[in-house]
Amino acid sequence: MNPAVTGQQYEQPPAMADTAPFRPVALDAFPSAVGEFLAASGTAPVPVPVEGRTDLLLALAAANKLYDATRTPQPLDVGVVLGADELPDGVALLARPLARRWVAEEELGDGTGFHHRHPGTLLIVGCYDRLNLSPVRALLLAGHRGGERALTLLSGRDGISVAWHVAKQYACPDAGVEALGLFTDTDRPPHLPGVRVFDDRDFEQADIQAEILGTRWRSVVFQGHGKDDSVNLGEFTICGLNPAVPAVPGLLGPRCAYGLPCYKPEDKLVPLHRVEAVEVVLSACNSGPLADLALYDPKYQLLLNALDGPARTVVSAVSVHDSDRPENVAWMRAALTGADSVDTLNASLTGSHPYPAFMRFGMPGDPDRTPAAPGPSDHRPDPLVLTTGRRLTALLASGLLPERHPLHARLAKLARKVDLWVARPTHQADQSPDEIRSSLAADLQSLDHAIAEQVSRHPEDEIMNYPAHFGDRSSLDPRVGQVTCHCGRPAQEFTRRGLLPHILDTTCAVCMRCGDVTFRVPDAPEVLAFAADEVEQGGVLEVRASLTASRTGPVRLGLFVPTYLREDTVTEPTTVKVKGTGGQPRDVHFQVRFAAATAPQAYYFTVFAVQDLAVSTARRHFGVVPRRT
Repeated sequence: MNPAVTGQQYEQPPAMADTAPFRPVALDAFPSAVGEFLAASGTAPVPVPVEGRTDLLLALAAANKLYDATRTPQPLDVGVVLGADELPDGVALLARPLARRWVAEEELGDGTGFHHRHPGTLLIVGCYDRLNLSPVRALLLAGHRGGERALTLLSGRDGISVAWHVAKQYACPDAGVEALGLFTDTDRPPHLPGVRVFDDRDFEQADIQAEILGTRWRSVVFQGHGKDDSVNLGEFTICGLNPAVPAVPGLLGPRCAYGLPCYKPEDKLVPLHRVEAVEVVLSACNSGPLADLALYDPKYQLLLNALDGPARTVVSAVSVHDSDRPENVAWMRAALTGADSVDTLNASLTGSHPYPAFMRFGMPGDPDRTPAAPGPSDHRPDPLVLTTGRRLTALLASGLLPERHPLHARLAKLARKVDLWVARPTHQADQSPDEIRSSLAADLQSLDHAIAEQVSRHPEDEIMNYPAHFGDRSSLDPRVGQVTCHCGRPAQEFTRRGLLPHILDTTCAVCMRCGDVTFRVPDAPEVLAFAADEVEQGGVLEVRASLTASRTGPVRLGLFVPTYLREDTVTEPTTVKVKGTGGQPRDVHFQVRFAAATAPQAYYFTVFAVQDLAVSTARRHFGVVPRRT
């Protein structure tokens, strides 16, 4: 059995330094010691009753190396003590400067409406067995989405542990304690400068136990699967067992509670109360359940084990949550700036579930000095990513483009990238929204150019058959609009709605003289073509294309004539790149030169516009007449 887990290390607690920020006192001397500490205005060490708790005496010794001074933290607005009669005398007095106003426990009720009656930030002090679904659930939900730092808890497994947690709120971390760490078994996040990151690859090569216990951390995150007694880090395990406290008869325990070996290698267990960190973040489901939600005896609880240690702040998850790369990256960025971990993590998760995942055990930083956490995130990708994804699905999955199509491989490659950008674990993590949009814009410009060149060379390309292909798999929307054809006559504009998810809607304008003159898909550019009704043999047809882009950005335009007319014509330019302004029409000009021998008759030309993989077309009829002499 690992000595770190059996409790053998508690036999000889180390001596305390004279200048330490904490000093142990007897339980009966605690009230008077608290009065002396408060009267000294932070110039004396904080008294801690550790009577009968050798584990707390060791934690106190570790804390004296982690912190180097005391100060009174910025108070919260409202404070409540739960079960004041069950706490040692002096605990309520020590907690009093931590809130501006204190109200009776009865004021909480079931938590409903408390924030309305007592607005502002709330501090609850009490033993763990008092932290039940009612009233804590209502208080957590009331502070969710915009209620930054709405609820703060100071707690512990018993009255002495509560006193220890309250005492730690007066401690100032040593300036030399700067290490930030992230240990994750479910992600391989980017390594941000200033944060020590360990993932599953490191767990197979490094002594993670030594890494964790051999470092003094400003803040450290343990992320992985587990229960309320453990967090898995490969073969290593963050362990909630505190061997110095007794089990409660009749309560459920993990395997070791029944004399069975641990489900993980015991020489790779990391006792959480021995982790020297100012802040411990337990980013695992059910790492800090409320007392009436817990599976296991408090002896094995991760949250309580962390509170018994030197950590001033413990962040834990009350239930299940979807933390992954976005939360890991958000936490790293927040830790580097000093922003609050709970606010940051909960804000990042607001787009995944409607409840707060994490609770704060420990006073928040001074809001005037602590950077604000980011606003609530819903993790929705840039709309352009979603638009591109829908169009790629339609191009690749509808049967419109065969696998032999010259652009199929490039489109499939972009589809894989878009799928990664849409997947939540990478959004705003590996790449920022600006980086994603920049990368997507580059891909789209390249593919739009390729599509325009392909259509210009081969107007019969399969991509140009989208109106018929999608239309055959659609139903007619009964709503019909009245528009004006580019010939000046009235026309009807209608939409066919795709019947399957991979079939795009198509919008068509039909003129009784010109026929179906325009086609486009949703949010694609609108284009109209204007030209004279006739041109002489050997003459030049001046064409004005009116382009209205759906978004501001580059648009490729081109013009082609029927195959049977191509040998008799020269089009200038064949394709052109212009900058479209969202919702604002602009003119683009083309010239079609005709050979002197062009047969007189009726013809047509087609102007097309390509933006973000969508092709819009406008067809215009004209006639070639004999050259006038």
